[in-house]
Amino acid sequence: MAEHRHGPSGLGTVVMEVGGDIGALVLYTPAEMDGDEIEISRDSEPAARRTHSQVRQRQMGTVTKYAAVYPGLAAGPYTLWRDERAPAASVTITGGQITTCHWPD
Repeated sequence: MAEHRHGPSGLGTVVMEVGGDIGALVLYTPAEMDGDEIEISRDSEPAARRTHSQVRQRQMGTVTKYAAVYPGLAAGPYTLWRDERAPAASVTITGGQITTCHWPD
């Protein structure tokens, strides 16, 4: 069964609760990744279950960006995955903050 592909999101359509030891991640990507699912896992748990988010077009006023959003992440180091075996990047989530990073070339 194919997953539903969401359309663009508008200003104020993503709600993220952060605080204490909980943060969030906004991963900016190139436009050609629109619709891709990108997995993330916590580094402190070697067999950690991965979670994923879909890259979507994000309207920010007059600017269009493409990003995957990961809300409700416990503080600590994470790995973003290019595919099932290859890591793409590392990112550290800080509790009470929204962390941003860019997909590597």
